[in-house]
Amino acid sequence: MTALQQALVQLGEYSERLSRVSARTFQNPYTALDWPDALDSGADWFTSPELLSLHGTGYLDELKEPERRLLSFLEAANFYSLNIHGEKGLISGLAARLYRPDLLDVADYLHHFLDEENKHSLYFGGFCTRYAKVYRSRQVAVGNDLPRDIEDFLFFAKTMVFEEVVDHYNRVQSLDARLHPLARFINDNHHRDETRHLVFGRAVVSALWLAADWDTATRADLGAQLTEFLLASWREYYNPDVYADFGLADPWAVAEAAWASQAQQRHRRQASARCLGFLVSLGVLPKEVPDAL
Repeated sequence: MTALQQALVQLGEYSERLSRVSARTFQNPYTALDWPDALDSGADWFTSPELLSLHGTGYLDELKEPERRLLSFLEAANFYSLNIHGEKGLISGLAARLYRPDLLDVADYLHHFLDEENKHSLYFGGFCTRYAKVYRSRQVAVGNDLPRDIEDFLFFAKTMVFEEVVDHYNRVQSLDARLHPLARFINDNHHRDETRHLVFGRAVVSALWLAADWDTATRADLGAQLTEFLLASWREYYNPDVYADFGLADPWAVAEAAWASQAQQRHRRQASARCLGFLVSLGVLPKEVPDAL
């Protein structure tokens, strides 16, 4: 039995319990939601004001209330687009691991995981294609010929990092009564499934990290790759395409100014705190907050 197989055996109880919950809460995405015929992008909030990428930067001070709500609509479309792009890679990675001999102990839950991520894409894509657009991703996938254990660790660890940050937004917005009911539904629905995915993800990442016989240099490199991935993921929240659609002059300069603002630095650290704390406690990262975050 390989180290990976030994690590995953202990996840049997996790996956069985999570599979039962997923089966009990099964949802048909085609009947669970009645999509509005149209949305008034300047009349309602679609992103919590405190989660806007320009919050605390000074740019919002010059905007009237309908303009802020329009920005919240565009940023909601960007947030959902980030999830669409992230889940395409996640769905592909999960499908590639179904029924692999060393993953048979968690195969049943991987089916539920895959099913739920596909449903999430239907909701995110439904919003973007009906009312807005799917914003492009600027992250470039780089193909690497890696050993299987390292490839598995990076896949599950990057998935966990991405979903931890996304879930912070989902948790806050699912409870925000100011938001349009559709935005609250999408965030709440995603959060409910993500609570299970994050439990599973943390367990897998812990098992793979602790079971591996990687040397110090390899472990340091993996930590550096996850830090770079976190930073690249955060960068996409400050999307020049959104600022251009909103009508701001020099959208790239706006993106850089927003990224560098102290208010947004505090926000990113707060939203990343749980994820970073977990990785630090596991020994994947040597410090709590990357310098560039």
